[in-house]
Amino acid sequence: MRLTELEHYTRALLDTGRFHDYCPNGLQIEGRPEVNKIVTGVTASRALIEQAIAMGADAILVHHGYFWKSEDARIVGVKQARIKLLLEHGISLFGFHLPLDAHPELGNNAQLGKRLDFALEGWAGEQNLIAHGSLIAPVTLAQLEQRIAERFGRSPLAIGDAGRIIQRIAWCSGGAQAYFESASALGVDAYLTGEASEQNVHYAQESGIAFIAAGHHATERYGIQALGEHLAAQFGLAHVYKEIPNPV
Repeated sequence: MRLTELEHYTRALLDTGRFHDYCPNGLQIEGRPEVNKIVTGVTASRALIEQAIAMGADAILVHHGYFWKSEDARIVGVKQARIKLLLEHGISLFGFHLPLDAHPELGNNAQLGKRLDFALEGWAGEQNLIAHGSLIAPVTLAQLEQRIAERFGRSPLAIGDAGRIIQRIAWCSGGAQAYFESASALGVDAYLTGEASEQNVHYAQESGIAFIAAGHHATERYGIQALGEHLAAQFGLAHVYKEIPNPV
């Protein structure tokens, strides 16, 4: 398919225009005009780019791309090396941040709920980024912690009474620990996100609402895979997801 077609389709699919984000969503680095093979990954690291080059990819789609509002705008150092590799090999880079978190079917939060047996019932919070619902079958906090460890391949940080029954839950992938208080207002038993801050521990202990940090990378692996699979089915593209391990 044409690169321009892929750009227009993905921007419309993820409704990128409705989000106030920290980076540009959509095409960030322009490569060759035709796209037949795509590689997806969480972050546009050099390791991911090198694997995409080895596979002969035409485009890379990630959740964490480039040109963040808070970063140095100069193209030097690590950023220069990454962009140089993309340009030398004619590979396009697409980044989808908040739009990929929030998509009701392909998004990180929707996919996260599926993998942890959460029944998604609604959205709340800033830009409707907080998903909320209930567990298909209630479990204790300790049992939920074990489920996350088994399915994500890493042990989460869980703050709260291990024996507490978790039935209603809110979640938001990545670095959404600042949404804990907003999520607690939804009447949930627990809030799950990727990272933790010092104050989250105190709030969990004082509110009685469990807090779970399951890993920034670990909670954001699934939306980009779902997007890649959707594009492959829709347009007959070859698609491979490449996991670049990250302990954070």
